[in-house]
Amino acid sequence: MERTYHILVVDDHAEIRDLLKRFLSQHGFTVSVAVDGNEMDKLLAHSPFDLIILDLMLPGRDGITLCKELRVGSNIPIIMLTALGEDIDRIIGLEVGADDYIAKPFNPRELLARIKSVLRRHFAIPNVTEQISAVERYHFAGWTLNAITRDLVNPDGILITLTSTEFELLLAFLTHPNVVLKREDLLKLVQGRGADVYDRAVDTLISRLRKKIEANPKAPKLIKTIWGGGYQFSCEVSHD
Repeated sequence: MERTYHILVVDDHAEIRDLLKRFLSQHGFTVSVAVDGNEMDKLLAHSPFDLIILDLMLPGRDGITLCKELRVGSNIPIIMLTALGEDIDRIIGLEVGADDYIAKPFNPRELLARIKSVLRRHFAIPNVTEQISAVERYHFAGWTLNAITRDLVNPDGILITLTSTEFELLLAFLTHPNVVLKREDLLKLVQGRGADVYDRAVDTLISRLRKKIEANPKAPKLIKTIWGGGYQFSCEVSHD
């Protein structure tokens, strides 16, 4: 990596904090640690961070609560640590805006790979954009997505915050309008996801995106579910 990324580890287990600080520092990262949400808030108030590793089970405000709070106006990448690795934990984490998740106990090298993947997605133009680099802005149903700056503006001119995963998912649909995309197709288009991403995770990400761009997420008109087929972006898309 050309630049040094600053990572914040939020975990109430001293062993995990110490392990990750040593391991990630050895791999070129600047690492700060916090034991809970209060310490996290203090660090965020004084230092910019490039990524947060957030434990699900924390004293006081848990990881889900903290993730929700962070997602109010912030698209900072978040990787959640789940104690049991159960599907429900992963889905809840994705629903509230986490970019990825990894179950405890984990191999530090796997976490390192996840971190690099999330940082690439967040700070670099994704593959699908590189393939159509001449296109800067996409227009659909009164919305505008700038593929270079990643700014999404709604029909009222209001800027809508997208996480890196939400941006790539929307871009995948905009570059394939009126095409039925299966879950595996979407996983290929949304680069960098871990090998254990599963169908329900895709559904959760779709649900997240619908809440941001659909007038009625429960009766979506833009991202339609094709039963037995996948999803289809059912809207005319123009670009310049």
